[in-house]
Amino acid sequence: MGVSNVNRWAWAEVDLAAYTHNIEYLKSLVAPAEVWAVVKANAYGHGAVPIAKSALTAGASGLCVALASEVVELRNAGVEAPVLVLSQQPYESLTILLQLAATHTVYSIEYVDELVKYATALGVSQVPVHIKIDTGMHRVGVAPQLLMELVQHVQKLSPRIVLEGIYTHFANADVPDHPANNEQNRLFAESLNQLGHLSESLKIHSCNSAAAIRFPQERRSLVRIGISSYGLSPGPELNDDCRELEPVMSLKARVSHVHVVQPGQGVSYGHRAIAEEECVVATIPLGYADGVPRKLWSEGAEVLIGGRRFPIMGVITMDQLMVNCGPVGHYQVAVGDEVVFIGKQGSEVITATDWANALGTIAYEVTCGIGARIERQYVEVHH
Repeated sequence: MGVSNVNRWAWAEVDLAAYTHNIEYLKSLVAPAEVWAVVKANAYGHGAVPIAKSALTAGASGLCVALASEVVELRNAGVEAPVLVLSQQPYESLTILLQLAATHTVYSIEYVDELVKYATALGVSQVPVHIKIDTGMHRVGVAPQLLMELVQHVQKLSPRIVLEGIYTHFANADVPDHPANNEQNRLFAESLNQLGHLSESLKIHSCNSAAAIRFPQERRSLVRIGISSYGLSPGPELNDDCRELEPVMSLKARVSHVHVVQPGQGVSYGHRAIAEEECVVATIPLGYADGVPRKLWSEGAEVLIGGRRFPIMGVITMDQLMVNCGPVGHYQVAVGDEVVFIGKQGSEVITATDWANALGTIAYEVTCGIGARIERQYVEVHH
């Protein structure tokens, strides 16, 4: 138990054994394609450095991030594997990205020219790039009709700029039957055909978790695995495909105060929850500043105490929330009791997906939202 535990009765447990299991399972599923682990956004809230190191130990070939600062964090921690930055970055970031040997995503001639300029100034002799094609996500990427012009421009700059890969991203892979998937497949295949033999020497990739699981024909050189590596399904239509995966993060706390509320008394801001009968209320020291959404209470969310489910009572406050533990004398709840928000206790389980369903969002947003002031504790639970 670290010093920070003494300070705070709320923490997240990150089960690296579960994460390793998920990477190994997904690796065997998609073989011979490589697995590149997506560790952007602090590894979806799980902690970028421990997760990245576990991914590589478990057989991932590379890592994917969103920001230059995320490359810095990994390299400072001694991670030497390839790190693909998934979009073009501000020019001010290019110096550090080149010094740290990042792999760059490019989709404009102007950006490639800036890369060359910075690389030349720094004396960096080889800069690996992956060209991203926009086949229908319409977020970033080069339009398919402009691909060859960009490829030829990159080739002219060889060997300083090394064209290492070509990729795209599905907008609807979590809905496997969506017609846009076939259209994106077609555009990507046509784009690769334009390249002729060149594509044989490149890393070709299009799959996120959902596509990697459901579109075997699209696995190609490598797949970019994010949400499924954390033991969460990319969407309801893939839940059955994800049965072998184990959730990696649990969110836990301890009861910090216990009191009795009388019938008719209001609890929390606005008194939007009124006690219908005399009840025991437990206060738990975490709130919306920690990533427990303020309106979770009104969507019927529960927590686990002593292996039982109890409803959150009243508006969630910034640092604390209250739980209705039932009539006086029914259940024993005491200060210091463990409370599970996400995870298992006894035979009961609450998942990040349960929160997401209650809130009308996705599990990604739930785990990414667990705040920085919640300490991550790394455990190895052998299931």
